[in-house]
Amino acid sequence: MPRYDFRCRSCGSTFEVSRPMSEASAPAPCPAGHDDTVKLLSTVAVTGGAAGPAVPPAGGGGCCGGGCCG
Repeated sequence: MPRYDFRCRSCGSTFEVSRPMSEASAPAPCPAGHDDTVKLLSTVAVTGGAAGPAVPPAGGGGCCGGGCCG
């Protein structure tokens, strides 16, 4: 479930709320009980193991892979 960052305008605390994407823009009360909060923009870091091979295949194109370098 996605997490969204909020900041309380009354006390200045920052907190996270886990909720479905369909409720992403719904208001979130501060853990201290204040209602004047704003949703913060957050960055997303995406990592994965679907990268291609680190070394070009033998006999492939290009100078170093094709054998045209002396």
